[in-house]
Amino acid sequence: MNHPVSPPRPAPAAEAFLAAAHALLSERGLTTDPERMDAWLTDWRGRYTGRALALAAPASTAEVAALVKLCALHGVPIVPQGGNSGMAGGATPDESGHAIILSLRRMNAVRNLSPEAGQVVCEAGVVLQTLHEVAEGAGMRFPLTLGGKGSATIGGLIATNAGGTQVLRHGTMRAQVLGLEAVLASGEVLDLMTPLKKDNRGFDLKQLLIGSEGTLGIVTAATLRLLPAATGRATAWVGLGGIVEARTLLRQMERALGDALEGFEVVPAHCLDSVLAHQSAARAPLAERYAWNALIECVSSAQDSATLREGLETALAAALEDGLIADAVIAASDTQAEAFWALRDGISAAERALGPAMQHDISVPVEKMPEFILAAVPQVEAAHPGTRAVAFGHLGDGNVHFHVLAPDGAVRGVWEEAEGKAVSAQVYDLVTAWGGSISAEHGIGQMKVDELARLHDPVALAVMAQVKRALDPAGLLNPGKLLQSPFST
Repeated sequence: MNHPVSPPRPAPAAEAFLAAAHALLSERGLTTDPERMDAWLTDWRGRYTGRALALAAPASTAEVAALVKLCALHGVPIVPQGGNSGMAGGATPDESGHAIILSLRRMNAVRNLSPEAGQVVCEAGVVLQTLHEVAEGAGMRFPLTLGGKGSATIGGLIATNAGGTQVLRHGTMRAQVLGLEAVLASGEVLDLMTPLKKDNRGFDLKQLLIGSEGTLGIVTAATLRLLPAATGRATAWVGLGGIVEARTLLRQMERALGDALEGFEVVPAHCLDSVLAHQSAARAPLAERYAWNALIECVSSAQDSATLREGLETALAAALEDGLIADAVIAASDTQAEAFWALRDGISAAERALGPAMQHDISVPVEKMPEFILAAVPQVEAAHPGTRAVAFGHLGDGNVHFHVLAPDGAVRGVWEEAEGKAVSAQVYDLVTAWGGSISAEHGIGQMKVDELARLHDPVALAVMAQVKRALDPAGLLNPGKLLQSPFST
């Protein structure tokens, strides 16, 4: 068992900072204990491990503001962290040990919820699943969910502009944020919490902060939109012969089901096989094995489940008659629907159990996605013999997870740093050539900094660097993430 290594004694300047920070936050809000910090020094995927001067956990926006001012005074870098469930190393400090981790987990209050207004005000440390439960208790729902809902926090979701499985209908986190509170690098509190349908007083600064990964400000609270609780739900698992047919089915479902269509996920046979092997209690929804599967979900606050089910059944029957699909089953209960979703959500864990892999969160236009997959998979596998490329996920919004599994016998941690990097470079080159994005919903973090600098529009990068310098002139907010050295020019 590995034990945390005791950090070297801080320099006198750092000791002065730590003394002031301790006086501000007390023992509960600040620790330098290696054992208490250890779990938060490595990212969720286990790809990045750093060191930190301290772990700070303020309990209020006022404490965050005071701490940031203290960091600015002493020149201490800050790495904001929510649930530490990010996929790009965006909440992990570097190895210098100079930065503090600023955890928002103690700021977990739901300040206000108004069903009449369809809004909730909550702090950055509120866990997504908790927000779902609170909203449900008020007869409402928050229309964003993802596999990591039990650990992902509202602040982290905003910082990375998270997506998930309901983007097809409701949009990313950006679409859910009506107002925002953030602490800037100066320690000033930017209060944009009041939601207004119309507000033309210049730049929409909250949109600038959403997706900035803590490099421009630290999100401390948000006003989010809520929807009435669903009165009906219908979920189907469909077997298909190919990914092109899946796109055609998507368009047919959109025409037939309208706004009720909330999720359309694609799962290739290899991914389903992996989940069935990994989860002993899992069962295949269909009797036959199909090259591709689609997971379709309809949700409505105006129709009951029976009506939704009838509409979905009619639409699928037409697709079957046209020869577009091979087979389908509609969930008979919420329990069965959740079992379908467990198969989809279990893909990443099942693939991790198979061995090393390079995981890519990419997007291309929906109309190009099937052709991209059909072209990219053989190209990557041919260039890297022994690998297996698979694509799965949110076809409805043009975002798939393009994973490349290492050859048999590859050593975890070694293969990724050697051939794995060449694999990712090729994938990102292909995505860029197809007019897509190298990051659809997980951010850039530290994992994709170099690739963003290599492939993104130079003018856009220059503008982003100028914004960073303007809002964080000392470069203390989440250094090394998102942008390559914005202070070098």
